[in-house]
Amino acid sequence: MNMQNLMAQAQKMQKDIMKKKEELNNQEFIGKSQWVEVTFNGDKKLLKVNITADAQIDDKEMLEDMIKIAIDDAMKKIDDKTEEVMGVYGNSLNGLF
Repeated sequence: MNMQNLMAQAQKMQKDIMKKKEELNNQEFIGKSQWVEVTFNGDKKLLKVNITADAQIDDKEMLEDMIKIAIDDAMKKIDDKTEEVMGVYGNSLNGLF
């Protein structure tokens, strides 16, 4: 394989990666707990927080725990989807170095 072909493949892969990352960033990921629902985009920016009507707001520590659980749930969903979509590119790079 000549160097020009290798560079062309690398540029195509870079464009593909950037496109997939942009698609991921535009998706919304919802994390849930008993009283809380949070929405993040794929870039891990918080878009929305919703506390359900049946939340026991007078229990501050419990509400804080529910917020943490919902955020952790959303982050795991983002990480899992990122690995699913982008993981293939990591395997492709092994032969280049």
